[in-house]
Amino acid sequence: MLNLVHLKVLAAVARHGSVTEAAKELHYSQPSVSHHLTRLEAAVGVKVVQRVGRGIRLTPEGELLAKRAGEILGRLDAATSELAAQVGLRSGRVRVAANSSALATIVPKAASMLAEAHPGIELVVYDRHPVEALQMLRHSEIDVALIFRYADAPVEEEGFRLVQVGQDPIYLISQRRDDSLANHRHSAWIGGCERCQDELTRVCQREGFTPRIGSHSDDMVVVQALVAAGVGVTTLPGLALQAHRRPDIHATELDSSPRRIYAVTYGEPPDPPASAALIQALRDSARELTR
Repeated sequence: MLNLVHLKVLAAVARHGSVTEAAKELHYSQPSVSHHLTRLEAAVGVKVVQRVGRGIRLTPEGELLAKRAGEILGRLDAATSELAAQVGLRSGRVRVAANSSALATIVPKAASMLAEAHPGIELVVYDRHPVEALQMLRHSEIDVALIFRYADAPVEEEGFRLVQVGQDPIYLISQRRDDSLANHRHSAWIGGCERCQDELTRVCQREGFTPRIGSHSDDMVVVQALVAAGVGVTTLPGLALQAHRRPDIHATELDSSPRRIYAVTYGEPPDPPASAALIQALRDSARELTR
């Protein structure tokens, strides 16, 4: 018969792809992890792991069960948080992942608001891009993902619930004052993360050209230094410019649709109270930044 220990072991093995690393995370011995996997296979009647050289990997059935295990364990954590709410959110933990521009702007103010309203809640922060943050959310490694989306981006898959917390305008970053995209159809461009570079390409193509990406960095400090040095031009969101702004570059707001900032949770509602409190703080923080 399946039990939560079996699911916890399988989820850890899925995260690490290793019995040894799973044992370290769970503070179990390696034989104990192997024993639980054997008991799990006996309970479900199929192989969930297979040997590959000196390592192991999940079978398709194991991958399916590991995905569901993460969801089940996540809901168990949520239930624990909800019980904590019955004593007035006096204790507990909420985990959030966001990219660097949001971590340098929205999140610190939200953290201060959360601490003032609920001093017993511990906030744990991870620096992750949206795709990584959503993956962590699905695996119950975090409670809230703070992500950005562009208007033309594909919709997140089923199970994710999005709450818009704000909008973030996009700027052309160059050495010229009052610049425009049309001036740079032959320039070298600095590309960023996959989502940002896809949007950069779409924006430029609407102006009748495809940008020539000559350099790559998604670090807002590095990108501005490269622009100032004449290496290329790029686009940056407003939050990145609020976090860091060089005096020797110029930012021209683009007319294209701004990207939207969302707080994301996973699974069926309602959200645990600590997650709901953090989302409200993120919305309040974004609203203040906009003003």
